[in-house]
Amino acid sequence: MRRGAITRESVLKALVEHDELGREAFLEKYGFEQAHSYMLVHEGQEYDSKAVAGVAHKWAQGRALAANEFSGGKDHAAAWLKRAGFQVKAVKNPDWARDEIILACRLVMENGWKGLDAHDGRVVELSALLQLLPIHAEADRNEKFRNSNGVARKTFDIATRHPAYQGKPTNGGSLDVAVLHDFLTRPQEMSETARLIRQGITTGDLQSFSPTEDEDLGDDYSAPEGRLLMRRHRARERNKALRDKKITSVLQRGGQLACEACGFNFERVYGDRGAGYIECHHVLPLHVAGEGRTKLSDLALICANCHRMIHRRAPWPTPGELRASMEQKHAADRRAAAAVARPRTAADDQGAEPVG
Repeated sequence: MRRGAITRESVLKALVEHDELGREAFLEKYGFEQAHSYMLVHEGQEYDSKAVAGVAHKWAQGRALAANEFSGGKDHAAAWLKRAGFQVKAVKNPDWARDEIILACRLVMENGWKGLDAHDGRVVELSALLQLLPIHAEADRNEKFRNSNGVARKTFDIATRHPAYQGKPTNGGSLDVAVLHDFLTRPQEMSETARLIRQGITTGDLQSFSPTEDEDLGDDYSAPEGRLLMRRHRARERNKALRDKKITSVLQRGGQLACEACGFNFERVYGDRGAGYIECHHVLPLHVAGEGRTKLSDLALICANCHRMIHRRAPWPTPGELRASMEQKHAADRRAAAAVARPRTAADDQGAEPVG
C-alpha cells in the first residue's frame, strides 16, 4: 500500500464514518489522538486531519494507516488532504523564524532593551509587517498569526534574556538568545540586516524571492542574515548572466575554471562533462554588499564542496580564508605523519624504562 494514495471520495467516506461515530469514538477506533498541528475544514466543520487521512486509506486501498506509519504535518497527512482538494488549517502558528526575531530584537534594542506593550504603535506596525513576510505559508497560519499580542510577548522574550535583566526570563527559545547575542556583539551589522529586511518587505523586493524546494538544507547550512536575505544572496549567485561574465573574465585573463579555495577543476576530473562548469559564490553578505549592483570582483568561482563549507557556519569565510584553513590542516597532517614515520634514535630511548 502506498502512503498518501487517497482520493477525494475516500476522504469523504472517512468523514461520513467520523460523523456517524462521533469524534472520540472515531479516534479511539483507529488509535489516533486529537490533532496537534493541522485540522481539516469541510462544510464549516473541523476534523482531525491525521486521523481522517489515515482512515481514508481504508476506503482507497483496503487498510487504514496506523498512527505510527505517517505524520500529521505538511509532509504527509496535511499535504495529502490538500492534494485531494480539501482545506487544511494550522492549529497553532509556526515558530518564529530568524528574520522575524531580528526585526523584533531591533525594536527591543531601540526601546532600551525593554519589552513593549501590545497597544504600542511600534508593535502594531511590526505586527502588520511580519504578516507580509513570505516565510510561512498561509495554510500554516491561524487567525492570531503574529498579531500585536504575540509580537509584544516576543519583545518580552527577548528583553528578559538580556544580561542586564534581573528578573525571571519569559518562555523564549534558543533562537531568541542567539539573535540577542548577535545584536549585543555585532549591533551595527545586525541593525543593517534588520533595515534591509524591513526595506525589502516595504518595497516588495523580497516578496519575489519565494521559497524553493532546496532551501531547507538543515543544520549544515547557515543563513546568518535570515531566510529572506539568504534567498536574495542565492539568487545573485545563481544569476546565469553574472556567472557567465565572471567565467569569461577569468578565461580572458588566461585563468582556469578552478575552485578559488581548493583548486578543484571539474574538466580535469570529469572531462567533457565537467568542461565549463563551476559554481559562483557572492563573497560579500548583503549587510556588507548593500543594495548596489553586483560587481564581478564580488564573485568567486568555487566548487560545490567548498561552497557548502563556506555557508555551513557564520561568519562565512572568504575563499582565501577557507584555503588558508585547509593549508594549515594539511600542514599539520604532514607533520603528524612525519613524526610517526621518523625512526627512533638513541636519544629517544634515553630515559625509557627497561622491559622485563
